[in-house]
Amino acid sequence: MINAITVKNITKKYHKSSSTSKFTALDNVSFFVKKGSTTLIAGANGSGKTVLMSIIAGLVKPTIGTIKTEGRVGLIFQDSETQILGETPEEDIDFGLKNTNVPKSQRQAIIQDMMQKTGLSHRAGFPARFLSGGEKRRLAVSSMLALNCPIIIFDEPFANLDYTGVKQVNGLIAMLQREGRTIIILTHELEKCLALAERFLVLYMGVVVFDGSPQTGIKKNLEKWNIKNPLTQYSSYRDLIWL
Repeated sequence: MINAITVKNITKKYHKSSSTSKFTALDNVSFFVKKGSTTLIAGANGSGKTVLMSIIAGLVKPTIGTIKTEGRVGLIFQDSETQILGETPEEDIDFGLKNTNVPKSQRQAIIQDMMQKTGLSHRAGFPARFLSGGEKRRLAVSSMLALNCPIIIFDEPFANLDYTGVKQVNGLIAMLQREGRTIIILTHELEKCLALAERFLVLYMGVVVFDGSPQTGIKKNLEKWNIKNPLTQYSSYRDLIWL
């Protein structure tokens, strides 16, 4: 099977402020992602997930190492509102089409198709900034699909979402899977989406400490990497506290 993404020996270092020393955000990271697969990369805050996403998307260059992607990468940021560039969902999707020189005669049909696909047709003229959290992520996905991105990366997709919003995002991911898109989910909230993934990686302090199947990874001592194991059993309300 073709690899959609190949990451080879990636290291990323940053200069510390007011210092000549460097901070290593990623340390010799290597892995591949098969075309049409879904990979979940877990890691606590500061583990290097967002830096890795930025490198894969070509927004940041690695200090050392190489990366190869087969096709355009679409990013869905943790704060989807930062991606909104139009006053309405229609205008927002159209913004990317205009900037990639899609002919005006084709744009409206693409916009309508993308909104219908992501369940936003009824919000076409609604103020984009007032969409719910889940709807804003759906709009971000619509914009990426309009640009025909075969690779979609979700950075902490469940941040600040209620139960309905989480279900909406997972529904989007399932739709993208059916279309054969290559998906990467960056999150520490395994209980919300691990069953959607075929591959499971864990980043800890910039290093890949696990790379395998979700079924194997869930048996590891995830807490030592500052990730809560989602298979914890709750039998009464007294169990509902993290200590």
